[in-house]
Amino acid sequence: MDRRNFTKFALSGLALSFLSDSMGRAALPTGSPENPGPEPVSLAPVPATPRAIAQKPYASLLERARAALDNHAHHFELRDRVAIVDFDAPSKDMRMHIVDLIGGQTSSYLVAHGRGSDPAHSGWLHSFSNQPDSLASSSGAFKTGEMYFGQHGRSMRLLGLDPQNSNAESRAIVIHGADYVSEDHVAAWGKCGRSEGCFAVAPHIVPQVLGLLGPGRMLYADKLGMA
Repeated sequence: MDRRNFTKFALSGLALSFLSDSMGRAALPTGSPENPGPEPVSLAPVPATPRAIAQKPYASLLERARAALDNHAHHFELRDRVAIVDFDAPSKDMRMHIVDLIGGQTSSYLVAHGRGSDPAHSGWLHSFSNQPDSLASSSGAFKTGEMYFGQHGRSMRLLGLDPQNSNAESRAIVIHGADYVSEDHVAAWGKCGRSEGCFAVAPHIVPQVLGLLGPGRMLYADKLGMA
């Protein structure tokens, strides 16, 4: 996406986020102590994979993410949209996919992996780590948290929900923008640069990514070829 079209898409992404927040909560029980309404029920299951994305290269990873969303259901009110990061793909590819589980639409982006996951800077993730100071990417399910302004500008915190990413908060693993993640960088070097374990995306696309995700949704990262 070029910068001239960015504002239009970013605003549409934010609008979609506000709409889907309402849709994502629609299955929750309603009522009050005075008027309890129907007997409380559990959250609705994750919607079935839309036909539009069932044949995509990342479909197997999406199925694993859907299973994780059910496994961690008590953490999520918003189950309409997930982000998946397909670390089987090289960093030159758009391997972060934000998937609308209801309508089937997908938005895809470049995303970096950590230096500790690719010491030779090959452009491919070779390993994961949850250890402090590893500078590596972690796999598993994350819950998107609050947005804030830090050294990389507008960013979003992540909470690791699995044993293999439980140190995400203490390691400050977040979503942020970085100049080394862009189409121009890939054109010049054949790959994105590396982060210190964060999910770094192109700076000009940060508002759209954060607008589509918002706090309270799942980001799921993995490399199925290592399973």
